[in-house]
Order: sequence, then structure tokens, then C-alpha cells
Amino acid sequence: MIRVVVTDDHPVVRDGLRGAFTGEADIEVVGEAASGVEALALVARHHPDVVLMDLRMPELDGVGAIRRLAVSHPAVRVLVLTTYDAETDVLPAIEAGATGYLLKDAPVADLLNAVRAAARGEPVLAPSVASRVLGGFREAGPLTRRELEVLRLVAAGATNRAAARQLFVSEASVKTHLLSAYAKLGVKDRAAAVGEAYRRGLL
Repeated sequence: MIRVVVTDDHPVVRDGLRGAFTGEADIEVVGEAASGVEALALVARHHPDVVLMDLRMPELDGVGAIRRLAVSHPAVRVLVLTTYDAETDVLPAIEAGATGYLLKDAPVADLLNAVRAAARGEPVLAPSVASRVLGGFREAGPLTRRELEVLRLVAAGATNRAAARQLFVSEASVKTHLLSAYAKLGVKDRAAAVGEAYRRGLL
């Protein structure tokens, strides 16, 4: 069972999200929060697997809450669900430790799949978000030494968490290096990145 905390300052949105999960045998909403502060308290109380996190909220915004969760509850996956897809919104959330980033206009099926993927620790990006993030890295040049190190570990079967442990960096840093590598290689997922890196003789 995937235990979920829904965080959004709009009650109608929270109700809609709870309704989206109703009837899913493998997903249970264990709490609803209207701010980052409430989300932190609910996570401490219920120990969910996934937190759905809006970005712009009172008291403590989404990025601030994600940063705190990465320290206090590193095993909890955070899936951002927001209306904002600007690079200035996306990159700070990912760098803070978010596992995924979806927009609120996503189909319910995509949301359900994203929650399941996030629970497995797999990065999830809405297509428009991926384009913006990749565009931000597009002119960054050849792969850096750290990006190559991350790719080598991924090619060997390491998860993001395992790669972070071996490189003595945060899991969020591993995600950022992977996204940058995807852009430079012109791919959109781990398998394609590894394949393209081998094709280019980088691995």
C-alpha cells in the first residue's frame, strides 16, 4: 500500500485529489495539509511513502518543505503537483529533493502512475516540465566528470540513492546531474542515457 499525504492550500484541490485516489487498491491518502508546516507535521505522524506537494502556500512554501523533508525524512518521496512550470519553479524543487514534478492539468491516469513511480524512487517529470528543464541545460557543453560518474553508476544498476551514497552527495544532486546528462545526450530517461553514452564511447 502506497501511503500518501496531499498538500495544497486549496480545499477543492485536496478534495479532488482524494477523489482521484478513491478506489485505487494500492494507494491510500493518510492525511491532508494546507501548508508546508502542516505537511511536515503529518509526515512525522503518519510516515507516508509519497507527499504530493504544491509549491506556493502560506507559512512554508513547497520548496522549503521539500528541503526540510529531505533532511528529516529522506525516505519520503515528494511529488510536486502545481500549476507552475517555469524553470525558476522547477529547478529549485528538484534541487531541494523532489522526486517528480507534475502539473495540475495532468490526466488522473498520469497522476496515479506518477505516484506509483515516485514511491519506487523513480524520477517523474511532466512533458512540458521536462522540455523546460532540458532546455535549461541544453547549451551546457560536454558531460562533466560528476555527470559521467553518475552515469557509470546508473549503468551498473545503481539507484539514485545508492549513487548518492557512493559519491557522498545528496540524492537531489544525483537527480540534477542526471537531468543535465539527459539534455546533453538528447535523451529523456536513464536507459536511453546509458545507451547513448555507450554509443558515444563515454562509458
